[in-house]
Amino acid sequence: MPTDSMFLFVESREHPMHVGGLSLYKPPEGADRQFVRQFTDSLVANDEFQPTFRKHPATIGGGIARVAWAYDDEIDVDYHVRRSALPSPGRVRDLLELTSRLHTSLLDRHRPLWEVHVVEGLNDGRFAMYAKMHHALIDGVSAMKLMQRTLSPDPDDTEVRAMWNLPRPPREPSGGGSSPLDSVIKAAGSIVGLAPSTLKLARGALLEQQLTLPFVAPHTMFNVKVGGARRCAAQSWSLDRIKNVKQAAGVTVNDAVLAMCAGALRYYLIEQNALPDTPLIAMVPVSLRSEKESDDGGNKVGSILCNLATNVEDPAERIQVISNSMRGNKKVLSELPRLQVLALSALNMAPLALAGIPGYLSTMRPPFNIVISNVRGPAEPLYYGGAKLDGSYPLSNIPDGQALNITLVNNAGNLDFGLVGCRRSVPHLQRLLAHLESSLKDLEQAVGV
Repeated sequence: MPTDSMFLFVESREHPMHVGGLSLYKPPEGADRQFVRQFTDSLVANDEFQPTFRKHPATIGGGIARVAWAYDDEIDVDYHVRRSALPSPGRVRDLLELTSRLHTSLLDRHRPLWEVHVVEGLNDGRFAMYAKMHHALIDGVSAMKLMQRTLSPDPDDTEVRAMWNLPRPPREPSGGGSSPLDSVIKAAGSIVGLAPSTLKLARGALLEQQLTLPFVAPHTMFNVKVGGARRCAAQSWSLDRIKNVKQAAGVTVNDAVLAMCAGALRYYLIEQNALPDTPLIAMVPVSLRSEKESDDGGNKVGSILCNLATNVEDPAERIQVISNSMRGNKKVLSELPRLQVLALSALNMAPLALAGIPGYLSTMRPPFNIVISNVRGPAEPLYYGGAKLDGSYPLSNIPDGQALNITLVNNAGNLDFGLVGCRRSVPHLQRLLAHLESSLKDLEQAVGV
């Protein structure tokens, strides 16, 4: 596929093109110290591999069009699946430092483009699994769904299934396995052949409705060229807390999440003496499907540029500005013809392709400051070989001009946040976790929860 080749072609040391995820598991009651070793042995014992997990790139001639796939008949599973332990005292912070290094390193193109790391040694008795796959093989949400298929709602199910030997599920119509952000990117790519008049109409529709357009975002410390090293941070929050804020403020869950992120970004930027006078703008992938369309399959996804109101001090006022921005933008997009929705996605996303041009990032205002993506996850507790899934944190990749990404997924009664930042441009990324908690507390107090 040309899209697959593009992910391989644009990858560099500064721009790894894999997606990853960090999962935390709580061993079953009565498990001994050998549980993680036995779990890993059972995982490695799955010795049949679907084609996706056997292929790696092979170049025929030169140029992007010459990239093809080679398939390995023999897989060195001990290379792809590795068990390690954290140094004492085995804090979650130590796990995140290890995950940051793993998320930084490029996948070996001479082997199938995936790795799984089972990590023990956490001082609370849990163990972790970090998995990464190249974006040329799979998108982030499809990878997450694949991992979820290895899990079971039955705590007594002790079988350890492996994502590499699961049979392929029935194909979902219209690319139903893609993430909101991937769908937006694909939409932007498919728009290239649209007539200029269609793009003009789409832009006109936004101007008439006074919606947020690209290139009104302020310059921030996040909108710079990124280096190759990554820092990862992850934490869970009770979904009930966010729902309580949502209910008291009269907004949606996603509005409450965005307000929580906006408050955290405001705290962080003040701490760095880098808060702009004008509000940060977030690109938010959203579903534009109406209730009547809920069962018709496929995707109807758009990208909305949301005013995060980071220049507003009062959390109660800030969440209302965010809610009004989301509601107004989403309403207009839902009423536009599908072709114009695709054109608007192109308008929002296309500037990212220009970020590599020398001088572009320093001379042009960014199209938006950050991507905040909320992904649907499992609604019930899940288990892996009898171990309970205690956290599931998506870890994205970051392009030039977007040095910080926030992605979250609902996991039973929690919202699990995964943050990825450029190690050079976003110092002390883990402080954003404390700021997220402070921001949520501010919201609870401001709306009377």
